[in-house]
Amino acid sequence: MSIDTCILTTKDFTLLEVMRDRRRGHEDPLVPILKRKLETATVVFREDVPETVATLSSRVTYSVDGRTPDTRVISHDHLSMPMGMFLPITTRRGLALLGLSEGEEFLLTDASGRQERIQLQKVHFQPEAARRSGGGSAGETGDTGETAAQAMPEPARRRPLLKLVHGALAGADRPRAGGYNGPEEPGPSAA
Repeated sequence: MSIDTCILTTKDFTLLEVMRDRRRGHEDPLVPILKRKLETATVVFREDVPETVATLSSRVTYSVDGRTPDTRVISHDHLSMPMGMFLPITTRRGLALLGLSEGEEFLLTDASGRQERIQLQKVHFQPEAARRSGGGSAGETGDTGETAAQAMPEPARRRPLLKLVHGALAGADRPRAGGYNGPEEPGPSAA
């Protein structure tokens, strides 16, 4: 189902306005997408956004032109780690997904006229929904000032927040690309 509207939180809408204002007068491929999003957006408070809507920091599964789906976290900008986990809204696809509801599509057209259909298949995690249910990320504070871990019931607090995968650190002692092998090597002042 293709629809030319989106649902944005007040924070996401303001962020897109700032992005648009910084790109005025430039031949930027994001400008038409920003304009479309801002003109058609239904703006809601974070407490009112449906949990099936892709917001900033949501983990979503999407497909491009019906190809194999991909799962990413919609982020504000390029993050240095981990590679391939984030889809920044500073990219055409990331921006297209922001504000879509599950099952909705966004049609992108590049400068050469080639079209690409982005479909949001599933929102696996949305920070606004997690905040409402008390399952926000670790360290995140709610309106009461307590952390998410403090707000959780006792049994939920005992579960580990991270899961170690056997072999994840295998080969950690190998030299890294670029010749730098960690803090054991002398810094620039040693030269």
